[in-house]
Amino acid sequence: MTQDSRCRVVRPCAPSQGKQGLGYAVGVSAETTGAQAIHLQVVTIPPGAAGAAHRHAGHETAIYALSGRSGCWWGETLQHHDWVKAGEYFYIPPGMPHLPYNPSRDTPFVAVIARTDPKEQEGVELMAHLQPPASPA
Repeated sequence: MTQDSRCRVVRPCAPSQGKQGLGYAVGVSAETTGAQAIHLQVVTIPPGAAGAAHRHAGHETAIYALSGRSGCWWGETLQHHDWVKAGEYFYIPPGMPHLPYNPSRDTPFVAVIARTDPKEQEGVELMAHLQPPASPA
């Protein structure tokens, strides 16, 4: 057991900007609860915005889309693309480069993110040399 083995309610916090350039409202983390192997947060990608290409070395990511639609380029050269819309899940394996974005002109994309990194931003490795191909259809 952890040093502090209490259950607790975590109140929503004000969103802050992560290294990836997106707004995150952190819920469960090493900082908020002493979590040792998980991080849970809400991300909001504003209309027309994109995150920076990045990866989470050694950590899995699971995403559940609450509202809107997001595109995500992924792969060693961002050669693959998927759409994620409200009600769908998206899995990102450890160390996989990816770049999420919101193609909408007026609707934010909001999702819950769970990651096996309790200190969520420490494991973020920006990959500025990666640029996505032309926009998908």
